[in-house]
Amino acid sequence: MVVTPIHITAAQKEQYHEEGYMLLENVIPPPHLQMLRDEGQRYMDEINAEMDSKGVDVLGLSHRHKRYFIHSKFKGNNRLASFLFSPLMAEICRATIGEEAYLFLEQYVIKMAEVGMKFSWHQDAGYIDSKPTPSYVSCWCTLDDVTEENGTVYILPYSRAGTREWVEHKLDSESNDRVGYFGDDPGDPIIAQAGSIAVFSSVTFHRSGPNSTTNMRRVLLAQYSPKPIYNPDGTPRRWVEPFLKEGRNVYPAIE
Repeated sequence: MVVTPIHITAAQKEQYHEEGYMLLENVIPPPHLQMLRDEGQRYMDEINAEMDSKGVDVLGLSHRHKRYFIHSKFKGNNRLASFLFSPLMAEICRATIGEEAYLFLEQYVIKMAEVGMKFSWHQDAGYIDSKPTPSYVSCWCTLDDVTEENGTVYILPYSRAGTREWVEHKLDSESNDRVGYFGDDPGDPIIAQAGSIAVFSSVTFHRSGPNSTTNMRRVLLAQYSPKPIYNPDGTPRRWVEPFLKEGRNVYPAIE
């Protein structure tokens, strides 16, 4: 399966750099969309089996039959890697973080039907314990149509958040969420069809509501940094997987 590049307009690029986000509608081809759904279901089944083996209903941010956060699966999975390192994702990186890019994180975010939990206001960079340098880009790839009813993401533009800088977050002990914005602005909901990508900066505040529908709401989150991000002790924070060098895709060819 091949994901072809797309044209990102000057207006979309300006919105990303000025307000912290842009929406690319219907850009994931149907074959890749179904593949991403299939892989997400397989990993969700594995999480449930792990919960069974440990006799628990919560693993990190994953809550059984409510929400699932499943990450770091692309190694050894050429189907997933073929999307993460595709011309489509390369074009998004060039438009946002520039000519050099590293895969930082890939993560499924799945909200189950009717009981899916909300996710509090945060910056993605707020889940890093110290101020990250530089900021990176988050690609929120919709595997289902997303609406306010099924728990879509709400974006708080830079101009209304009052900052485009990293903010220290507080831990919510009940949900394990980290929270960084406590104002009353509800944000702007992303309403889009499956196969769209909401692109936002790691310092853009966003949240999501509960899923009140009878169907799952599935998203693949892919994050890319313009430089490697390390922990204070010098170890990689997450992935440091080279993707673009001087604008060229340097990830090994996938057969």
